Amino acid sequence: MPEAPAWKFRKIIKPLFDYKKEHILIKARIVDPKTETVIEKGFIEINDGLITKVGKVADLSSDIKGLEIINQEDHTILPGLMNSHAHLAWDGTHDLAQQSLDDSGEISAYKSCANMIKSLRAGVTLVRDLGMNTSNIFAKQAIEQGIYPGPRLKICGEAIVQTAGHTYWCCREASGADEMRRAVREQVGNGADLIKIMACHDTLEFTDTELEAVIDESHRNGLYITAHATYNDAIDRVVDFGIDCIEHGGPMSDKTIDKIAKKNIPICTTFSPVVMQSKPEIAREYLIPEWKIEERQKLVKDKSRFESLIKASKAGISIVFGTDAGSPVVPHDAIVPEMKFMIEMGLVKNNIEAIQSATIKAAQLNRMEDKIGSLEMGKEADLIVIRGKPDINLDDLENVEQVFINGKRMI
Repeated sequence: MPEAPAWKFRKIIKPLFDYKKEHILIKARIVDPKTETVIEKGFIEINDGLITKVGKVADLSSDIKGLEIINQEDHTILPGLMNSHAHLAWDGTHDLAQQSLDDSGEISAYKSCANMIKSLRAGVTLVRDLGMNTSNIFAKQAIEQGIYPGPRLKICGEAIVQTAGHTYWCCREASGADEMRRAVREQVGNGADLIKIMACHDTLEFTDTELEAVIDESHRNGLYITAHATYNDAIDRVVDFGIDCIEHGGPMSDKTIDKIAKKNIPICTTFSPVVMQSKPEIAREYLIPEWKIEERQKLVKDKSRFESLIKASKAGISIVFGTDAGSPVVPHDAIVPEMKFMIEMGLVKNNIEAIQSATIKAAQLNRMEDKIGSLEMGKEADLIVIRGKPDINLDDLENVEQVFINGKRMI
């Protein structure tokens, strides 16, 4: 394992936010997306940060006397949701470059804090932050040291880009193989959980030697590496070089889809920017110009552009939930629009599969399936209590009333 980041060596006498692990039993409807099991009158017991019992209320034994019992009729318990593509320091306004270039570190921190709270209130218990300067490094420190409450964070540190490459204004620029390796090592030293590269924009980015170096150095340090790749040539190229995950995805040939399936590489799709910007009543609040709204509306209607992603899903490629939160018109508490569009376009079959993409499949992508992502005995108690039945009516996902992370009640 890489050496721990410097901030982990700082002694913390007492966290500013010190939530206690609760020992409680909640009676409610239980839905486990991993097994697609539904218990209409169920219960879940959590103790010392873990799920200790799950079952039917009718099977409860008499040894629960003295235990705090929470009755949540007409509520559903789900595993905590995970947004695997987000940018906490972006606020959803239109001009990302201006925010990245002009926001002070202090303002980026405030935005990150606000968006961590919005994420929790939306039932998001893990955020995979894919970069905006160095802000996510400090957000992770704040959470882990109890300086500020928030979801679990998986961070890339600074995304790595070729000099003057795509979104260079919020990334770590590098040129040449040695600089690529240095850039990876910097993120490792800052406590990154993964490495992200910007593999394309209108053209392919990185030379072959640079691409080989950045992927090899990530793997040498025990981290997986993901790539912003939005069209076939870029996707095919990074797959050949050994990438571990694809961000966004896009049009792909059958040959490329077959390669991805054989290598078992997940795709984290992000439709929310297009979907949210296509809604005039919302987009105008963010000063999105009319030509952009019309362009987005055409993209949403043209389902043919998503055919290869649908083929990828049918080929068994894991499709993981991500909203690109913080991008224009995408607040960090907007969960349902992304899932609804996934269903509408046929990327997933139903509500349960959409929820799977944000729970068990996200846990697998984030290398945490042994700890979270399902409601199983022995798993860490990351779960949410929702008024309604989101597996039947997806809009009920907006009715999050309680959020637990590792058995600690956050909301």
